[in-house]
Amino acid sequence: MNFQIRECKTEDVDAIYNLNNTEMGYEYSIEDTKEKLEGLLESDKDKIFVATVQNAVVGYVHANDYDVIYAPHMKNIMGIAVSGEYKKYGIGKAMLEEIEKWAKETGAFGIRLVSGSTRTGAHEFYRRCGYIGDKQQINFKKYF
Repeated sequence: MNFQIRECKTEDVDAIYNLNNTEMGYEYSIEDTKEKLEGLLESDKDKIFVATVQNAVVGYVHANDYDVIYAPHMKNIMGIAVSGEYKKYGIGKAMLEEIEKWAKETGAFGIRLVSGSTRTGAHEFYRRCGYIGDKQQINFKKYF
């Protein structure tokens, strides 16, 4: 499979919206997705890469700074998705490697990510890419 990894652009919003909806199950309007994407692309604390096949976006990864008072500076993967028909071709791994390169270039100690407990296929993928899972958590939210 011939694919390329490049930095995300605002014009990628439709593909990212579709990946969020179909691959990750997030229902977030295209308008809100565009507004959020534009802000993230202007941030020096966030990085988004996309994977393309014949100039069509088939995956993306978003990471940002992770700084807490109990651990060294790291990067935090906020989302990664690859279109179902393009899984198992090394696209996800290549996107993770691009984030890892950015993390090293910016002096990060490492990368963290959180994955839902039911996403066992994703967990195996992360393990194959060298990530370790060291604890279970419950994600609490309060909406306003």
